[in-house]
Amino acid sequence: MVTATAYRSESPRARDLGLDFPGTPGRHNALTDVPGVLVGYSTLVSGEGPLVVGKGPVRTGVTAILPRGHDARPNPVFAGSYALNGNGEMTGTHWIRDGGYFLGPVCITNTHSVGIAHHASVGWMLDTYREHFYNHHLWAMPVIAETYDGTLNDINGRHVTEQHVRAALDSAAGGAIAEGNVGGGTGMMCFEFKGGTGTASRRVEIDGQSYTIAALVQANYGIRPWLTILGVPVGKYLTEDRIRQEHELGSIIVVIATDAPMLPHQLQRVAKRGALGIGRCGSPGGNSSGDIFLAFSVANDAPLAMHNRAHLSAQFINDEYFDGLYAGAVDSVEEAIVNALIAAQDTPTIKNPADRVCRALPQQQLVDIMRRHGRCA
Repeated sequence: MVTATAYRSESPRARDLGLDFPGTPGRHNALTDVPGVLVGYSTLVSGEGPLVVGKGPVRTGVTAILPRGHDARPNPVFAGSYALNGNGEMTGTHWIRDGGYFLGPVCITNTHSVGIAHHASVGWMLDTYREHFYNHHLWAMPVIAETYDGTLNDINGRHVTEQHVRAALDSAAGGAIAEGNVGGGTGMMCFEFKGGTGTASRRVEIDGQSYTIAALVQANYGIRPWLTILGVPVGKYLTEDRIRQEHELGSIIVVIATDAPMLPHQLQRVAKRGALGIGRCGSPGGNSSGDIFLAFSVANDAPLAMHNRAHLSAQFINDEYFDGLYAGAVDSVEEAIVNALIAAQDTPTIKNPADRVCRALPQQQLVDIMRRHGRCA
């Protein structure tokens, strides 16, 4: 079964359970609260039983983020990136560090599908910006990131195809979006619970102007004893159905978006705050984890440099006013991770270990724990 919809199901989220996260979210409490930002998924679910490489079971997919939606103009976004622990991949970051921007989509998938996601995203860019590629020397360098889903998915079967990536890109939409076992997050684990895709947003006011800062995560990291929610050591209470007893084997990708006008070096500093967000949930940044963060701003909408004039200007916020944006970024990342855990569904394991079930975070037990610590309504 392959689905390519981003619309949110009716499953509860962290705030629906009464968890008292700080800050004021946007309308949908999602990355799509940032104006113009769209999200799409291809979710691949097929097969049951023992692992047969090349045949399944398949539990994987692709998450696509379009910073400027389906706009046919090749207008880049200022961006910054940061790696807390680099045991992973996010393409395009060399140019983001040097050039301060990227053009085109961001896709998140499994570790062995980075190549096909990059190939397909280039094709999408060629079609979307056709006149510019065919009449100018425009180059394509989309941002593709990954986390490893080999415990729940036949990752070596490489089931993600170009068509799956294109479906995620073509279906990208705004509004409330799905979480948990969707898109690239379909086969992911988090703190030995079922993890996956999560999102959240915050409204921030600066000198009378209101902005949105939001995060989307593909959460696939952590071991149970680390899990902390709103300062409560939840993992020390929820000790059943553990998958790994010793070492972490996973990663997390964090994408932060905002409509606040920022320059690239400022966005790099915002990207660093993703590390604080995952740290709030208990991660020390394990050796086997790729903890990689991207931040971009949709402000300063302008053509590519090769199509622009010699002397340019850009709007940006004074660094002295950034504390609210930093707090919003950290809060959004923390809540997005918890939303991913709460939305996820039980999924059988197929490898190291096999024949187990990676359980979803038990919602009622979580509520009981949080109430005992005064962090739940």
